[in-house]
Amino acid sequence: MQKADVLDITGKKVSEIELSEAVFGIEVNETVVHQVLVNFLANQRQGTQSTKTRAEVRGGGIKPWRQKGTGRARQGSIRAPQWIKGGIALGPKPRDYRYKLPKKVKALAIKSVLTSKVAEGKLIVVDNVELAEIKTKKMVEVLNNLKANKALVVLNEKNLNVQASSRNIENVKTITVNTINIFDLLKYDSLVIEVNAVKTLEEVYA
Repeated sequence: MQKADVLDITGKKVSEIELSEAVFGIEVNETVVHQVLVNFLANQRQGTQSTKTRAEVRGGGIKPWRQKGTGRARQGSIRAPQWIKGGIALGPKPRDYRYKLPKKVKALAIKSVLTSKVAEGKLIVVDNVELAEIKTKKMVEVLNNLKANKALVVLNEKNLNVQASSRNIENVKTITVNTINIFDLLKYDSLVIEVNAVKTLEEVYA
């Protein structure tokens, strides 16, 4: 079973924690990670883009010229797609891009990325991320102590002081463990996670 050092917010080692092989030591499945990432991005799309067809665009009720005898191509409406200001043929309409994947597939992707973080030495376990006040400078100091660059900070529970202190720091995002997702795990290099959050992940995904 793999072990990880547990640090305090000053960067000092205070203990060790055993990481579950079922969550942090599986065989990485890159194909599933890609599938789940594409699914996540698709589900974020609003799908509100819209263009007007020839039936919806204003004007064009009368035939512009007679069918034969003018020498010009036949036309039925000045709002046909080939006309300037005409309707759009086969343009986008509002639609829902969402689709579902099995929960086990999503869980496998999460565990694959967590395993990669451990293998690459980018998992930083902290005993407790706690700040006495909302202070961005203090949060920057904590991250520097932990040597966490472009970091995703995962808390076990909501913590207003920590979340508010980190929201203006570039390349840093703070989330709670119940909102963890594949996109954030892949976007940020370092994963700073509380001990209790590690235990929660092991309970959920083991």
